[in-house]
Amino acid sequence: MPHKTLVVGGGAAGIGAAGGVKAADPANEVVVYTEFEDVGYSPCGIPYVHGREIDTFDSLFLAEKAAYVQAGIDIHYQTRVEAIDLQRKVLTVAGEGEVAWDRLVVATGFVYADPGVPGGGLGGLYYVKNIREAMEWDKVLDKTRTAVVVNASPLGLEMTTALAHRGIETHLVHPGPWALADVVDPDIIAPVQDSWAELGVHMHFNTTLESFAGERTLSAVRTSSGTIPADLAVICTHKEPNVTLATAAGLKAGSTGGLIVDERMATSAPDVFAAGDCAELPHGLTGVGVAGLTGSHAYAQGKVAGFNAGGGTKHYQPVYVPWGTPAGKWVIGGASFGETLATALGLPYVLGKAEGISRARYYPGTKKILVKLLAEPDQLRLIGAQMVGQEGIKERADFLATAVKFGLTLNDLASMENVYSPAIGALNEPIVLAAQNGVENATAARAG
Repeated sequence: MPHKTLVVGGGAAGIGAAGGVKAADPANEVVVYTEFEDVGYSPCGIPYVHGREIDTFDSLFLAEKAAYVQAGIDIHYQTRVEAIDLQRKVLTVAGEGEVAWDRLVVATGFVYADPGVPGGGLGGLYYVKNIREAMEWDKVLDKTRTAVVVNASPLGLEMTTALAHRGIETHLVHPGPWALADVVDPDIIAPVQDSWAELGVHMHFNTTLESFAGERTLSAVRTSSGTIPADLAVICTHKEPNVTLATAAGLKAGSTGGLIVDERMATSAPDVFAAGDCAELPHGLTGVGVAGLTGSHAYAQGKVAGFNAGGGTKHYQPVYVPWGTPAGKWVIGGASFGETLATALGLPYVLGKAEGISRARYYPGTKKILVKLLAEPDQLRLIGAQMVGQEGIKERADFLATAVKFGLTLNDLASMENVYSPAIGALNEPIVLAAQNGVENATAARAG
């Protein structure tokens, strides 16, 4: 029997959910509420438009608005949901009153953590998220002489690179000893930071933000290391699950602040599902909750949530977190844990490390790749990986996350087959070299 499903949020998870509802039963009614002017675009692409790698913001849209109408998805733009009543199964919607639902999908995304310093209300503080605002900020960048990026988060890495590409004097302020210091190993990020220096980026590590200064608009950023005159500050603080509406209604949140969901993306309330940055998923190795993953995670979660809300049955599995991003002149990436995070979590490991090349040594354009593999000491099962190079990082990260998921060992990887073709692959695959090094290190440790 067809259902009426309401979706709160029009990002990757929300649009994925709407499509999932229709996939379960085309007769289902689905309504999406979004506070923004658009849905179904890629905010992850915004830094690359700012950096001029992508020509236009129009390229970031998945589809035109008419396509959603044709698909039978009713989207209410610039419409705010004010409250959720779980018992009565109604939403309170600004300008519409109470709207009843059979099933509900919460896909409210994330908010940036408040920097928590004076001057947060000044003009000239840019939070990268809404594409229409990004279009206006892009015009501001044409006139910006000096910009400060606050925090070397994944977005911070992208925006630092983008601003440098625009020829803007760029300062990166970060409290940690290196960029992404809570998850990325120092030897992986070092080439990135060297390339930022070549691009003229000023890096301020072990430096805390103290305030934003100015009359009505920003004129300087004050830090523990001094004052930086600036026309613009890009706020790249940690992403926090946007769950105020959901928790006020009584939905349960986990240790990350994200909504607790099961393998069906079902929440603690009957007929209510959640997906994307507002949801918490278990890590496949530790069972520890994680949130704020990538757009591909959000979209896949939304499809599962929507399909189940629409009357079907699908499961979303624990995550092993393949990741990657360009930064400076390099690409970094990995899967699950690196040394920094494994050490912080108290996970014992054996390390395998090797530097290889992306193509045959004699082929033009060959690039170096540094690969690090972590394995548990007893059976040498892979628990994580990190890499830095200039090509082939994404594909290796995807593969290594799958290797972690299915329990492959360093011995498996040390003897795996690999493609050899001069233009696309070297004789010795860097993953194999790193695995062989890890096996040698494990053997030496046992002998010692």
